[in-house]
Amino acid sequence: MRWRPLPAVLSVLVAIVAIASVIGVRSAARAENGVVAAVKSGGPRYGLSTVGLSFPFAAAIAKGFSDAAARAGATAIVLDAKGDVQKQANDIDDLIAQHVAGIAVMPLDSVVAQGWVARAQRGGVPIAAVAALVGNPRTRKVEDVYPGLVALASQDEVAAGRAAGTLAARLLPAGRPARIAVIEGAAGFPEVEQRARGFRQALDAAGARYAIVAAQPGNWTSEGGEAACQNILAAQPGIDLFYSEADDMVIGCARAVRAAGSPARLIGVGGSKLAIASIKAGAVDGTVCFKPEALGALAFQALHEDGGPRFRTYPIPAVTRASVDACVGQW
Repeated sequence: MRWRPLPAVLSVLVAIVAIASVIGVRSAARAENGVVAAVKSGGPRYGLSTVGLSFPFAAAIAKGFSDAAARAGATAIVLDAKGDVQKQANDIDDLIAQHVAGIAVMPLDSVVAQGWVARAQRGGVPIAAVAALVGNPRTRKVEDVYPGLVALASQDEVAAGRAAGTLAARLLPAGRPARIAVIEGAAGFPEVEQRARGFRQALDAAGARYAIVAAQPGNWTSEGGEAACQNILAAQPGIDLFYSEADDMVIGCARAVRAAGSPARLIGVGGSKLAIASIKAGAVDGTVCFKPEALGALAFQALHEDGGPRFRTYPIPAVTRASVDACVGQW
């Protein structure tokens, strides 16, 4: 069996990292109104509307945004949408009413977000998107930044899926079609379709023989990933590879695979600290390295500086145990 237990010391380390992450997120989100302000410098105020600070990736973006604002002598106002599209719309309206110097938004719904851009324009407030595009994700390329946005700071999510698919192609069994299961994020997030599309593109380009025999949402969480993989393995124990569209879900899926005694290979997306530790320990096969703090900083810079590229990104390599040291987890 491919999986082997984490060494005791590493297990303790992973637990400490997880607890520290939860404490940090809870502290950041403790205000009843969902507002977290960076160090107030008396300079211009910039708003960031996040999908939810309970998501470690979103909390890391908020940290990068706030840190960049502090370095520039500005104040960051971080609003927690708590996964609620209507609350996010209200938060953006509040920022526009406050006449902040600029707004960065991690859109919960990329199509609905088109209306938010229009409202910001009418209010004379520059707006940028971060981590997800605005517009129809099925038809708009990531580098084709939605009209009215100052910039989009994001990974190319289709490219991230391709990186995962290229890695998966090397792990599939030879001599027969592979059985693949996809653990998706949550409905409404454009990354769900984009990461799946890129994954299939890479497998097809590699000439892989495969069938995606199951796909279930894991809702971006470790618990959701574990439950989805448990359900799939109960119905189809012969899965060869699980592709989780986020690292939190691949961590949960690894628990389900171990409990079932399955030899299925495991690939995630995101470069989280726990995923990196699990790759080093042999519990996960690989991931795609994201840098959410860098995204937050890029979004702030796009609002604070004049000019520059409208699409802002950074390299997103796939890593395995042999190359994982090149990925420093930021969430």
